[in-house]
Amino acid sequence: MSKNNTPAKMPGGRRKIDFKMLGRVIKLLFASYPRLLPIAMCCMVLSAMVSACPAIFTQRIINIVDVALKAGHGWDVVAPQVVPLVLILVSLYVLSIIFITLQTQLMAYITQGFLTKMRRKLFDGMQNLPIKYFDTHQHGDIMSHYTNDIDTLRQLVSQSLPSLLQSCTIVLTVLFIMLWSSVWMTLVVLVGVCVMIVVSGKIGGGSAKNFIKLQRNVGRLEGYVQEMMSGQKVVKVFSHEKKVREEFAQINEELFQTSYRANAFANMLGPIIMNIGNILYVIVATVGGVFILSELPNVSLSGLGAYLSQGAAFGTLTIGVAVSFLNMTKQFTGNINTFSQQINSIVMALAGAGRIFALMDQQPEIDDGYVTLVNANIDAQGNITETNEHTGHWAWKHPHSDGTITYTELKGDVRLTEVDFGYEEDKLVLHNVSVYAEPGQKVAFVGATGAGKTTITNLINRFYDIDDGKIRYDGININKIKKSDLRSSLGIVLQDTNLFTGTVMDNIRYGRLDASDEDCKQAAKLSGADDFITRLPEGYNTLLTNNGANLSQGQRQLIAIARAAVADPPVMILDEATSSIDTRTEAIVQRGMDALMKGRTVFVIAHRLSTVRNSDVIMVLEKGVIIERGSHDKLIEEKGKYYQLYTGAFELE
Repeated sequence: MSKNNTPAKMPGGRRKIDFKMLGRVIKLLFASYPRLLPIAMCCMVLSAMVSACPAIFTQRIINIVDVALKAGHGWDVVAPQVVPLVLILVSLYVLSIIFITLQTQLMAYITQGFLTKMRRKLFDGMQNLPIKYFDTHQHGDIMSHYTNDIDTLRQLVSQSLPSLLQSCTIVLTVLFIMLWSSVWMTLVVLVGVCVMIVVSGKIGGGSAKNFIKLQRNVGRLEGYVQEMMSGQKVVKVFSHEKKVREEFAQINEELFQTSYRANAFANMLGPIIMNIGNILYVIVATVGGVFILSELPNVSLSGLGAYLSQGAAFGTLTIGVAVSFLNMTKQFTGNINTFSQQINSIVMALAGAGRIFALMDQQPEIDDGYVTLVNANIDAQGNITETNEHTGHWAWKHPHSDGTITYTELKGDVRLTEVDFGYEEDKLVLHNVSVYAEPGQKVAFVGATGAGKTTITNLINRFYDIDDGKIRYDGININKIKKSDLRSSLGIVLQDTNLFTGTVMDNIRYGRLDASDEDCKQAAKLSGADDFITRLPEGYNTLLTNNGANLSQGQRQLIAIARAAVADPPVMILDEATSSIDTRTEAIVQRGMDALMKGRTVFVIAHRLSTVRNSDVIMVLEKGVIIERGSHDKLIEEKGKYYQLYTGAFELE
C-alpha cells in the first residue's frame, strides 16, 4: 500500500491484489485461531478433492457398460463391477457432506470471532489515540471502519478465501485427472481457459478499480450523514435544508456512479465467463467425438505410465473418457468463474482492510510519564503514606532511578512558564504564555474567540504537548506525570455537555466509577442538580438517551457539574460552563460551583465577565498573548482592554 492507502496500480491503470495486505489479514486469522483454522482449511481441501473425484468413477462405469453392451452382456455380468463403484461414489458424496458441514460451522464461528476481535482491537487502539486524531477526522468516517469496512472483512473471511481455496483445489485436482485421462482433450480445455482468464483480467480490472473508490465513497457518505445528524438543529435554524440536500445529492450521486460502474463490470463478468464455458463445453464434446471416430491415439499420463512400465501402446479415446471430460470441463470452467468473481470481493475487502489497518497503525498517544497519582494518608507532621482507600487526599508517587520512592502532596499548584504552542508547525497560537495558579486560587481567562483560552486548558491536560516552555504541577514537570493520572487529578466541565446512554446515576458516576449512590447524590446536591433530578419520572434511575435529549441544556450542564463534583479533584477547569444556561439556572449553578470550587485551584474560561469578577487573577488574552493580568478591581482601574470589555466598549466576539 502506498502512503495514502491507495492500492498499487498495474500497467494500464488496473489495480492488483495487495498480497502484503492479504498476508496480514491471513496472519491475523491464524493468530486468532491457530488450531481451528487449519482444521477448517483441511475440511475445505478434502471436500473439494472429493467433489472432483466422481469423474474418475463415472468414466470407469461408462467404460464398463460400453464394453458390456458391445459384447452383448447383461446386467448380471455388469453388476459385480458397477455396484462397488456406485457405493464408493455414494460414500464420497457422504464424506463431502460431512466435510462441508464441518467446514461451514467452523468458518461461521471463526469469522464472527475474528470480526469481534478486530472490532475490539480497533476500539482499544482508538482509545489510545491523541485528541488531535479526532479533531482532524470525520466521526462518521471513523464509524464506517466498524460497520462497512469490517463487513468487507466478513465477506473475505467467510466467502472469498474459502471459495478461492476450494476453487484452486478443485481446479488442480481436475487438471490432474484430465491429464491422467487425455492430454489432447486437456489442451483443448486449457486453450478455452486462457481466453476466460484474458477476458476476466480485462473486465475485472475495471471492476476492482471502482470497488476501491466505492469503499472510500461509502465512508465519505457516512461521515456527511453523521455530521448532518449532529447539526440538524443548526441546519433548520438557518434554513439550509436545500443546500444540505444538494450536497448530499452530489455525494450520493458519486457513490451511485462508482457503485454502478463497479457492479456493472462485476455483473457482466459472470455471464460472459459462463457462456465462454458453455461454448468450450460444445467444443470439447465436438473434439471428443472427432477423436473417438478417428480412433486417434489418446496420449495420457495413465497411458504414459503403462508405456514406460510395460511397453504398452497408447489406446484410443473411449466414450467414457469423453463423457467424463464434459463434466470435468464444467467443473473446471465453473471454478475458474468462481475464482474470477471472488477477485473483486477480495480487492474491495483489502481496500476496507487498508482503512482498518490505517486506523490501527496510527501512532498512539505518547505517554512517557512515570509519576503516578495515589490515595494518601497525611498525618499532622505532613508525613505521607500510600493507601488503597479513597481518603480525599492524594499524592504524587515519584520513583527514582536509585530505587527510592518519594511522595509529594497533591495541592493543585499549576504553573505555565514561557509556553509557546501551535496546532500546526510554524503556526503558533500561544506566545510566551506564563500563568501561575497557587493552590486554592481561581484564575480566569477572558478574551475573544480564538485568543487561546481553551488551548491553555488543553495543554494543562496534555491533550496537546507544548512546543517550548514548561508546565509544572506541584513542582513536577507534567511530562513526567502519566497522562491518565494527570487527567484524573483535573475536573473538567465543558460548554458542550456529553451525556451517555444510561441512567442519571450512571452519568454522574462517570466522574468516579467507584463512587457509591450516596456519593453521587451528594455531588448532585452540591451542584444544584438534585432538585430537578428528584422530579424526573424515575429520579436518579431515569434513563438518558441521545445525549440526554429529554433534558434541557441547563439540566445537562448541572449533571456534568455533578459528574465533576463526584470526582472530587483538587483542580477544576470550567470552560464556558454556564454559557448555555439561563440567568435563573445560572444562579443555581453558580452557587453549586462556588461550593465545588472551595479549596480548589480553578481555571475559568468565560464570556460572561460577571462570572469571573470574584477570581483571584484574571488573564486577558489577545491573539495568543496575555496582554493584561490582575484582579477585577485592578484591571478596572487600569482602564485597559478588560475595562473596555467589561463596560461594553468592545464586544468579546
